[in-house]
Amino acid sequence: MKKEIKAQSPIFPMPVLLISTFNDDGTVNVMNAAWGTMASMDKVALNISEGHKTTKNIKKRKSLVVHIADAKHAVEADWFGVVSGNNQSDKFEKTGMTYEKSELVDAPIINELPIALECEFEEFQEGENGMGVIAKVLRVSVEESRIKDGKVDIDSLEAITFDPYTRGY
Repeated sequence: MKKEIKAQSPIFPMPVLLISTFNDDGTVNVMNAAWGTMASMDKVALNISEGHKTTKNIKKRKSLVVHIADAKHAVEADWFGVVSGNNQSDKFEKTGMTYEKSELVDAPIINELPIALECEFEEFQEGENGMGVIAKVLRVSVEESRIKDGKVDIDSLEAITFDPYTRGY
């Protein structure tokens, strides 16, 4: 028998996405965003509000990189979710992680994360239920060690997900 519970975010698991951008001064900003998905084969949809530093950076630079967080970097992923770039501009540097600038978009690729989607900002959708950033995926890159028989070995990514019921990973 099923028991009715309070509606929260009943569709899960929700991937933990790390969205990287450059700040005005060229430093790196990263945001943890569990509310994101593919809108089509080459478009991502991120339900993030305009108040986030990341959203401001995306709209200004027209670029972002979406990474899938992995178990090895769960502490850093959580840090990017609890510390706001509006309040602490050096939060990326404090993690000790490194980056390289994308050759396609004006955004950083985090070296330590196994997969990156380099994206070009297309639009910001605003509505009663939000939606936020829609971006076109220009390139997906994966660490070579995570490719098996010409395909991404999903298990090797050790991707983490957000549990909306317990508010944990």
